Amino acid sequence: MKKYLLFTVFVSGMTTLAAELAAGRLIGNVFGTSNLVWASIIGLILIYLTLGYFLGGKWADRNPTPGAMYRILAWGAFTIGLVPYIAGPVLRSAATAFEALSVGIMAGSFVAVLILFSVPITLLGAISPFAIRLSVDNPARAGQVSGQIYAISTLGSFIGTFLPTLLTIPTIGTKLTFFVFGLFLLIVALIGLARFASRAEMLKLIWMPIVLSLVAIVAAGGALKNNTGQVYETESAYNYIQVQEINGYTLLRLNDGQGIHSIYHPDTLNYGGPWEQFSVGPFFYANRRLEDVHRMAIVGLAAGTAARQATAIYGDIPIDGFELDEKIVEVGEKYFGLNLPNLTVHIGDGRLNLERSPYQYDIIAVDAYRPPYIPPHMTTQEFFQIIASHLTDSGVLTINVGSVPGDRRLIDGLATTMSTVFPSIHIMDIPGTLNTMIFATMQPTSPDNLSANLSALANDPTVEPLLVGAMASTYTNLKEGYTKTTVFTDDLAPIEWIVNDMVVSFVLKGGLKFLQ
Repeated sequence: MKKYLLFTVFVSGMTTLAAELAAGRLIGNVFGTSNLVWASIIGLILIYLTLGYFLGGKWADRNPTPGAMYRILAWGAFTIGLVPYIAGPVLRSAATAFEALSVGIMAGSFVAVLILFSVPITLLGAISPFAIRLSVDNPARAGQVSGQIYAISTLGSFIGTFLPTLLTIPTIGTKLTFFVFGLFLLIVALIGLARFASRAEMLKLIWMPIVLSLVAIVAAGGALKNNTGQVYETESAYNYIQVQEINGYTLLRLNDGQGIHSIYHPDTLNYGGPWEQFSVGPFFYANRRLEDVHRMAIVGLAAGTAARQATAIYGDIPIDGFELDEKIVEVGEKYFGLNLPNLTVHIGDGRLNLERSPYQYDIIAVDAYRPPYIPPHMTTQEFFQIIASHLTDSGVLTINVGSVPGDRRLIDGLATTMSTVFPSIHIMDIPGTLNTMIFATMQPTSPDNLSANLSALANDPTVEPLLVGAMASTYTNLKEGYTKTTVFTDDLAPIEWIVNDMVVSFVLKGGLKFLQ
């Protein structure tokens, strides 16, 4: 019995952590994956486990039999497998509410989904104290037995941390991840009942895997979201990915869907967003020509909107696109015309891969900020020093960052940090959006240079009109300076603190969507 009991504890620990990771994705697909969301998930799951440990100890003392433990385990496994299917209607309602930014429905849905985990996680939490009670046959060995049980459970949790992220979620999706782990644990429980209680006890619960399988079959193929114009959805190791077609435009949305990450239309390149602004940066230098731009890098390639626009403006210059999520690139190739012969895609972390690049660039575009998901390591003085080392002497860095009306703390912090590396900083707000572009040049530059270049290019019929329009928008919407504030470093970059406060305050006031 002892070996199977240890195996049971291992699988239970594995399923508990797998459920926690899958819960993050299940909820993050609609509510986002900010640290506030993760804190809520982890915090409540810890509360449920605490309750499970307490109840498990009491139940074990009251009925210290394997049959009692495996019945609890069976119910925990069964309910964990059901969670995504019960949560489905709530999440779809929440996704609709997110489109309309109905804060009350969003908050209620979030709480409702988290409550769904209370029963299964509490029951799974009861298993370790129950297993200790069954294993201790000599009080003198109680410490050793307890240590062994918790070590095996923790080892299972270790495995459960990686399997969903690296294997099951990217290959079979979130719902089936819950189903597979729940069904496997349920089988372990039923075998335990048959071996250590009786076959009759096992047969009383044989309906559980049948019902769970039927629910999974009936729900198979159903979309997580049914938003307007949705044509495709998938999951990767990093994101929930959604493609929509609205009024002839193809849109890429990720996770909560509150940002447009790429856009495509076969008949136009002007989308009135941040992407075309990345091509404006070089013209802050005096007497700049199109021929002076030879190479470009994009950190946060997504589905390639900025790359297609830059190619239309500058011709077939080499472009290195750095994108963390390989699945987004695949979606870009299928739906967004991401097939440029001059574009080389590098999969992996943007900072690391840019640092490894052997090239110098005339333009480096950073489009990896997506409030409230801004990678702190891409906001620091050290990161901007890496960028500067990969820019030509007349190169320019441009970053796209979200802001909220009346709160420019993030913009000020980034501009302050960039100014420690670059001599000139220029800031413009994109009209009709919550996006701000920050330009940083390797040499001193001025808006007057941009104005002069705009006048020269506007009279040249060979220049792509997209560039002229973007330059005019940049010049018209330039801001006068910024407030000096904290310099972000690898050691201290309070990005989450700033962004969380910005976003929460803004949403509670009924703010509009972030457009990216």
